[in-house]
Amino acid sequence: MIARIVEVEAEGWLGEVEGLQVSLAGAEEKLRRLDRGHGQPTAVDLGIPAARGDR
Repeated sequence: MIARIVEVEAEGWLGEVEGLQVSLAGAEEKLRRLDRGHGQPTAVDLGIPAARGDR
């Protein structure tokens, strides 16, 4: 994505540069959040399923 930003800047497409920078910032933030979790899955309590009556 960084190479694309450099290319777009060279072409002078300022609107495109801004959009790519926003996307890059979002991707970097997502990677930071993943790193903080150390890639460990978190457990989710789904509860105990309710018994169904015979149909």
